[in-house]
Parts: sequence; structure tokens; C-alpha cells
Amino acid sequence: MRDDLKDLKAFAAVARAGGFRDGARAAGVSASALSEAVRRLEGELGVRLLHRTTRSVAPTEAGARLLERLGPIFAELEAALDVVNGFRDRPAGTLRLNVPVSAARLVLPALIPGFLRAYPEIRLEVTAEDRFVDLLAAGCDAGIRYDERLAQDMIAVPIGPRVQRFAAAAAPAYLERRGRPGHPRDLLAHDCLRGRFASGALLSPWAFERNGESVRIDPGGPLLVQIGAATELMVDAALGGVGVIYLFEDWLRPHLDSGALEPILQSWWPSFPGPFLYYPGRTLVPAPLRAFIDFIKRAP
Repeated sequence: MRDDLKDLKAFAAVARAGGFRDGARAAGVSASALSEAVRRLEGELGVRLLHRTTRSVAPTEAGARLLERLGPIFAELEAALDVVNGFRDRPAGTLRLNVPVSAARLVLPALIPGFLRAYPEIRLEVTAEDRFVDLLAAGCDAGIRYDERLAQDMIAVPIGPRVQRFAAAAAPAYLERRGRPGHPRDLLAHDCLRGRFASGALLSPWAFERNGESVRIDPGGPLLVQIGAATELMVDAALGGVGVIYLFEDWLRPHLDSGALEPILQSWWPSFPGPFLYYPGRTLVPAPLRAFIDFIKRAP
């Protein structure tokens, strides 16, 4: 039974990582050990679980079904073992978080160093991606998302700044060349740098608010990037004078403070509620996650 469990964990590690090398790094074992475990499991089950090529590894239909069922099982097993944590002086174990790239850049850096110093026996694993995932199926304890993307059966705890803003900006050289907009609708005549989510949906429309007036525009431009994975490319393009960028104010703040980017329509920048740490309410809260929740509640 113990060997079967090890082989199942090996398969899950490879399938989630998309390869034996990355799976081995995540599991803390050798790639050859994972490969042998997966071959052994496939032999016992009599079915191929992974498609293997020289460049990638992906679950077969049978493998995908198995992986989907294993997520909740592993989560429940870890929760059962975590009961022992209640008898320790300090919580220990692994905390797995799934967060958007913006949270990995703007929220976690202010929290993680202090948390890991306070709980040295906890190991933190962070996956940054902008698609919404099933936490249990992905093998994660909790995630960070904004309110409009949270499922009703999730428990949500505020994390990070409670109010954020979107900011519009461009390089001074671009504005000297193209002029400075006086109203959000003026952006329709400018080159605007656009973003889209992993789902393919555009970060649109661009929203602006002032004195009770709301304006939404759908500008065009020469560059479209995937939010998260290529956001820095969009920032670099704005710094290079390609066009106007519309992004989290905190993301652009260093460039605004240095003068590399000039704020546009600042009195129109819209604010929105900050993100939440969320986790399933139907499962026992693991000790590392409980420690993290308590830590962020105490954070200024």
C-alpha cells in the first residue's frame, strides 16, 4: 500500500509539472525515480497514464481522470496527517498557494519573509498563474484571487492592500510626440498597450471614474500580451515609448516615481477592492495554512 501511494504521488507530481525534471524538482527526488514509479504504476494498472515526447509530458485521458480524483484524496490524507501538528510546539509542513502573477509581485513580497522567519518549519510552495483553478485538484491548500472570481463555497480572508487602483501612463517622449490626453476618450486616438487573460478574454474595457462619472473605452494599439506571463513585456514597451499602458498602480509605481513613466488622467484612475486569500470551507484547515491565515490577520 505504501509503495502504491508513492507511485501515485510520483504520477501526480509529473502530471502537474508537465515533465519529469520539473516534477522531480517539486517532489525532491530524482527524475529517474519518478520515471520508474510511473512505469511501475502504468504496469500495475495496465493503462498508459502519460503521453511522453522529447519535449513534453501530458496526461492521457485515463491519466487526467486519475489526476482529477487524486487531488481531493491527497488533500484529505494530508489533512488527516496534519492533525498531529496540533501536538507540536510550532506548526510544520508544506503550504501550497496558487496565486495570480500580480499577487506574487505586489502582495506576497511584503508578507513571505516575515512569515517564513516566524515559522521556520513550514515550507512554502507558490504557483503563479492567472487562470482560476480547482484548488483540491491542483493539490493546493489556498489561493489568492479577487472577489468577483471567488466561488460561493470558499472561505475568503482579506490579504494585502484593501484598496488598489488601475493607472494609465506613458513615457514622456511618447506624450511629447502624441500629446497628453485630457479626457479618457482621447485615448481612442492613441497607441494603447493591451493585455488579455490566459482564457483569451481581453482586459477590457479600460474603466475610468471621476466625480460620479464613469467612462469605459475599448482602445486599440500595436501590442497585445498575455496578462501575467508577459506583463513585463508590456511595461518595457511603455518605457520604450511604444504607447499608453493601463495596469495596477503598484506595478507601475517605481517607474512613475522615477519619471520613466508619466501618469495620464490621474484624477480618473478607478479604485477597486484588494484581493483575498481563499480556501475550501469543507475541509480541515491544515496547520501551515492556519498559521498563514493568523499571520496575515496580524499584518499591518
